[in-house]
Amino acid sequence: MPENTDNKTSQSDNQSIAYKERLNSWAIARQLPNTQREIVARFRSRSDADGYMRHLPQEIPDASYMIVFDCQRQEAAI
Repeated sequence: MPENTDNKTSQSDNQSIAYKERLNSWAIARQLPNTQREIVARFRSRSDADGYMRHLPQEIPDASYMIVFDCQRQEAAI
């Protein structure tokens, strides 16, 4: 009987997506009212996030930003 490979393909695709998402754990968050945050950009390294952070006040001077390490990021359930 032939083996069902559809499940294996989708499982490996999910694993590669999860790994790719873990690579971009550093993020810049815009601080919103009521202690909420909005992720503006994601980066692989802290130094990349720092460099982009220096650029943001030139683009939007009135906003407040912070660099965060987002290790608990989860995909939305479909």
